[in-house]
Amino acid sequence: MSVQASALNLQPSIVTTSAWRSRTLAVILMVAIAGIFWVDSRYPALLKRYNAGTHVKAAGALTYGTVYQVDRSMPLSTRVWRTTVNWLDANRIGMTFSFLFGPAALVFLGTLRRRRTGSRYLNTLFGAAAGVPLAVCTNCIAPIARGLYASGMSTESVLAAMFASPALNVVVVAMTFALFPAPIALLKLATVLFLIFVFAPAVASRQGVSAVACPIEIPVSENWSQALVSTGRSFAKSFWYVFRVAFPLMILAAILGALVIELLPPQALIAQATIGGILLVALVGAFLPVPMAFDVAIAYIAMTKGVPLPYVVTILCTLGIISVFSLSVVGKTISWKVAAAAYATVAALGTLAGLLTRTLG
Repeated sequence: MSVQASALNLQPSIVTTSAWRSRTLAVILMVAIAGIFWVDSRYPALLKRYNAGTHVKAAGALTYGTVYQVDRSMPLSTRVWRTTVNWLDANRIGMTFSFLFGPAALVFLGTLRRRRTGSRYLNTLFGAAAGVPLAVCTNCIAPIARGLYASGMSTESVLAAMFASPALNVVVVAMTFALFPAPIALLKLATVLFLIFVFAPAVASRQGVSAVACPIEIPVSENWSQALVSTGRSFAKSFWYVFRVAFPLMILAAILGALVIELLPPQALIAQATIGGILLVALVGAFLPVPMAFDVAIAYIAMTKGVPLPYVVTILCTLGIISVFSLSVVGKTISWKVAAAAYATVAALGTLAGLLTRTLG
């Protein structure tokens, strides 16, 4: 409750602007931000990866491309630094979008009288429907999720949007089915659907209703110029609310992700798949902050390099759905218990998928 109240108290203009004028301006702002990102960057990049098919490549440990080359002969500190810079460069466009779109969504949703229903499953469905077209990775969805939650959206809606954006996008799903046998692709899809429609409402029900649920009364006395000023002020305050928490966590996540991936032995996945190995892969996969569709690409590359199939499936079912960055934002915004539960559930699902693959061959 305290998170929600503080978020709304930071933006008094949201509760005092004319509903339809401010809502119109917020919609225009969101459409402009999303349109530029989707048309100029996101969907062209996703379609390029999809069209690459079996020739898809990943030059970096956590990225498709690199600014700095990283060699195992380099000292660990150098490798971590270069991998961190590579990650920040790869995510600069997506993160710019998320740090702008999240506050814009917060301003828009603040003009609505209702941001949730009485049904957790309907809230979950709304969240998933909102997340799918966003087409941002688990890292870039985190600042947006912070804005959504601050507006009064339910926990299950926010979690569903976070899971759906990186994993249920139509291009990513098509890429998965194009590169992997149907049983593996369906197993991946099943884990995502479980997270959205089972885990999200279940963890929200255990948390209880802690967000702002009452409608916001908005007077209708403002003209267009006043609405423009107040909407701009609300956007600035919303931006700071999102940025002041998410940006430092983004830098920390980039460093931690680079450290973990550079500490892994280069031949760690070549050995025969074991129960302990599958569990370790699941724990690492759910931790690493990777870009959109990187899970599909790196799992396919691993499969073509002879990595045991249980490890491949575990990577596919854990990498990219959450990350240390998205979990840290969930912890700071919603609850650390929810963040821990999400990490444990993704790791458990990935482990189960790997063990099932190992058992059935």
